[in-house]
Amino acid sequence: MRYRLFGRSGLRVSELALGTMTFGEAWGWGAPREESRKIFTRFAEAGGNFVDTANNYTEGESETFVGEFVRAERERWVVATKYTLTTQRDDPNAGGNHRKNLVRSLEGSLRRLGTDYVDLLWLHMRDATTPVEEAVRALDDQVRAGKVLYVGISDSPAWVAAQANTLAELRGWTPFVGLQLPYSLLDRDSERDLFPMAAAFGLTITAWGTLEQGILSGTRPDERLRERGQLSERAQGAVDALQAVAAAHDCSPARVAIAWVRSRPAPPEIVPILGTRTEQQMLDNLGALEVELTPEEIERLDSVAAPRLGFPRDFLESSHVRGLIYGETWERLVLTA
Repeated sequence: MRYRLFGRSGLRVSELALGTMTFGEAWGWGAPREESRKIFTRFAEAGGNFVDTANNYTEGESETFVGEFVRAERERWVVATKYTLTTQRDDPNAGGNHRKNLVRSLEGSLRRLGTDYVDLLWLHMRDATTPVEEAVRALDDQVRAGKVLYVGISDSPAWVAAQANTLAELRGWTPFVGLQLPYSLLDRDSERDLFPMAAAFGLTITAWGTLEQGILSGTRPDERLRERGQLSERAQGAVDALQAVAAAHDCSPARVAIAWVRSRPAPPEIVPILGTRTEQQMLDNLGALEVELTPEEIERLDSVAAPRLGFPRDFLESSHVRGLIYGETWERLVLTA
């Protein structure tokens, strides 16, 4: 396992993150405590130090398990949790981005994790009723109080993250250093706006859903695609290409799917999140670190499931419009990240 700097910070995180939404059985699926511990141990043995949870995962079981597992070496671990999603559906203030819910959620997370601080707190999803400036200032207060070291934003529009970090810079508040979103060979919508925004603000992306709930793992992909009504020519082509590349590397399609995400050009930097329900699945996923895709294989996978970026990117990046803007200069520009 190698390590990456997380966003515009000096925080070092492992190049793969451990996702723990599967820790606990309160939702009727997931891994019991002992299997969760085995998954955690395998990740730690591989050199992982970055673990991701949330206040609502498996009704709090996930945070409880994570707190128990990291306790012996708490300072070694980069523990990330999230706030926003409701924990009491009949209480109007038990969910959202606002200050009251932030304080309530964070205090509950700290109790379950058995710690007095979290390394990274994610705003889990955008709440359209809370002003962005309230959320950013409330997060900054928790950093100043020492209960949070870094902050990030998850599953939200690009303009919200951009507005938040611009406000933070202007007002001396704590900026977001990370962006969490779904990303896989089959789900590349984030390349439209979120990736360019992350690159511009120096945010590290943590990507969830890299195996599309098993569709890209090689485990009965056709049946899973049919169950989800996604048996499109594009989806089937992606699965077929993954299987062909996996056969060439004598490994599982899951490893290739994760390796493809790791191969994406930076910026932005991407840290895939591994979320498994068994120790064996974790061992297989960690094997992605050993898969080095050739440029030809990357091109094959890129092309078989290429996204339609839409307006304005398709428009602004077309040869015709670049000619209108730059004349003959574009091809002669030396651009650096």
